[in-house]
Order: sequence, then structure tokens, then C-alpha cells
Amino acid sequence: MKIRQNVRHWAAKKALTAPVIGQRVNDRLVDLHTGVFLDKAEEGHREARRAHLDDFFDATMDTYVAALDSGFTEAEAREITHVQANFDFYNHGWTEMMEFPSDELEDHYERYADFFERWGITIDDPLGEFRPAGGVADAPSTPEKLDDPEHPHAEGGFADDVYVETGDGEVVAGGQDEPGEVNVEEAPGVDAEADG
Repeated sequence: MKIRQNVRHWAAKKALTAPVIGQRVNDRLVDLHTGVFLDKAEEGHREARRAHLDDFFDATMDTYVAALDSGFTEAEAREITHVQANFDFYNHGWTEMMEFPSDELEDHYERYADFFERWGITIDDPLGEFRPAGGVADAPSTPEKLDDPEHPHAEGGFADDVYVETGDGEVVAGGQDEPGEVNVEEAPGVDAEADG
């Protein structure tokens, strides 16, 4: 999968495990992800999916931290959570929200199979053991879209590695090295005024 990586991602990584600000950053990241993916959904379906996406992305923050704890790089840990989301989108027939074509689902699963199996994550159960005790809000599916899926926001051909688009627009396989100094203040949610 191709993802972006900049100073805010490194700051978020640092902030998510910090006391006090960790929950604020978590909540802001959930809001950001829900907003980004709702913008990819057809307008008539957006609000019906909001609560589901909020719950789902909140659970993937735990996946992200567990992946970091397992030794994955920041880019890999983040990609794992995006793969989970794409499994969920596929299961609901929300193909217009997918970041890679549905014929690459298995390839993305296989790259992280050891981690996914350890946590009970499958294509059919994208959260596995990260599913919250209270569950995830339901949202209506559009299974008819799976018959002839359209992926207007998907980029195929990046299933063999994590590809990172740098701030310069360069695409690097495997991601970038973590900067020596990371200011946690750059993380979304730390500075409420800067985040709007």
C-alpha cells in the first residue's frame, strides 16, 4: 500500500503512548480518519457510517500500538491499521472507500499474516482481539457493489511492501528512518488551537 509519512506521523507515534495527551491524540486521529474516509463515501451514505467508523478507528489505534510493540516500523504499523480498515470496507461493500483494489486483499493479509494470526485478525474479522467489549456500531452495507467493484480512490500495485510517499513526493519502499528529534507538539490533538 502507498501511504504518506511526515513529521505529524512520527509525533503521533510518540504521543499515543504518552500519559495525558495520549487520549487526546487518539481521539483526534479517530476524527481525522473518519473524516477522510467519509469524504470518499457517497454523500448519501456518510452519516450512516460515521459511528461505525469512529468505533472502528478507535480500535485500530490499539492495533497500531501493538504493532509498534511487536517491532514493526511506524509505516508498517500504520499500514496494518489501514489494511484492517480496507478489510472492513470490503466486508461492507464500501468499495469506493478502499485504498487498494479488492483483488489485493489476500496479498496484504499475507504480508502481515503472523501478526494478524496472533491477534485473531482475518479479512472477515478485521479487528480480531482488538474488537472493543461494547462492539462496533452497525452501519448499512452495500453488498451489491462487490459484484462489479469500483475503486476510485484505490492505488493498485503496491501490495508487496509498504510504500511511503515523502514530503517531496518521492516514493520509498519500506518507509523512512525516524527523525532523531520528534516534537510531540506536532501530533494531531496536542494543540487544540492549531487543530481547529
